[in-house]
Amino acid sequence: MKTFLTYIEQYPIVKSLLLLTGIFFLAWLSYFLVHRILIVLLKKAASKSKTRFDDFLVESKTLSRLSYIVPLLVIDNLLFLTPNIQPFINRFSHILLIWIFILAISAFLGAVNGFYETKPKSKERPIKGYIQVAVIIIYILGIIFIIGSLTGQSPWVLLSGVGAMTALVLLIFKDTILSFVAGIQITSYDLVHVGDWIEMPEYGADGDVIDIALHTVQVQNWDKTITVIPTHKLTEKSFKNWRGMIQAGGRRIKRSVYLDQSSVAFCTDEMIERFEKIHLIADYVRQKKEELEKFNAENKIDDALKVNGRRMTNLGTFRTYAQAYLEMHPKLNHNLTTMVRQLPPGPNGLPLEVYAFTNTTEWLAYEAAQADIFDHILSVINEFDLRIFQNPSGGDFRLMGK
Repeated sequence: MKTFLTYIEQYPIVKSLLLLTGIFFLAWLSYFLVHRILIVLLKKAASKSKTRFDDFLVESKTLSRLSYIVPLLVIDNLLFLTPNIQPFINRFSHILLIWIFILAISAFLGAVNGFYETKPKSKERPIKGYIQVAVIIIYILGIIFIIGSLTGQSPWVLLSGVGAMTALVLLIFKDTILSFVAGIQITSYDLVHVGDWIEMPEYGADGDVIDIALHTVQVQNWDKTITVIPTHKLTEKSFKNWRGMIQAGGRRIKRSVYLDQSSVAFCTDEMIERFEKIHLIADYVRQKKEELEKFNAENKIDDALKVNGRRMTNLGTFRTYAQAYLEMHPKLNHNLTTMVRQLPPGPNGLPLEVYAFTNTTEWLAYEAAQADIFDHILSVINEFDLRIFQNPSGGDFRLMGK
């Protein structure tokens, strides 16, 4: 044993290697105790606790990354035993410590964001963009400290040099700065939430917002494709947000049927008698008939010509019927505007527009309600001696030839 110790003393390199091996063994042992025992116990405790934040810490690997610090501290504090190789190993361990701290803080911030996203408020005021900015700053500072450790210069000297490179930094991080400012504006002005339905045709976006990050906003379109929009474009370009429709509790129906203008006519006595039997407008027809007869009698109107005086028309009566039908329809929101109106006539006939809101914003229910309304209108319109306008087809020309 004495001979062995004498041999070691004669060869300092061998002594340093043996001591270094012992230091690495102690470092590995500390890692084993922390990572395989302490961290496992902490994970079990987190799974049993009532709070959810510790679950996010475990999922983000924050604890696992912190466990690497212990063996590095062991190495750093025992390197004085090997003065020959201490400077090199010491510098290397400092770099690893800085890097692990960067990874651990980034993971911790990720856990904070994950926990925050479980709160209802996160859809209105997401913090993911701010977290990403903080991570970028942490990486920049970490890299500066690593360079300082490699070169032996104070990190604060390097930081002062960064100030002189402001123009270059602004150029490199131009998009990041724009996106960060846009994120603040989006949050401050409440422009977009996760879950909002937005339309931005310039980028082919038409669907729900599924993520708002520092640089990008992801929109899942109705065909299940994903459109990625630069965050700062939401403050530079115009887009449509359908959130107001959802908050109002109704989705708008704004569609026209086109009537053949030649089918519009004054009501005959036979038509008025028939209209009086229609339940929705029976009272209206009787009251209107009495009103017009009284007006014409008081003003001594010569009704030999239909152009004289006031008369009911099949179009006006049908418009009243359609309005009454909408007002009693169970799938419409009657707290919002409901009307039937004429639009300017054109080469495709006279547009009669239905303007109303369903009592649901769910897509399938909305389409079903809209189809139900126009199925009825198209089916009943002939009862008012009106015709739907449509361009002649090949079948129409074949009938003309017979």
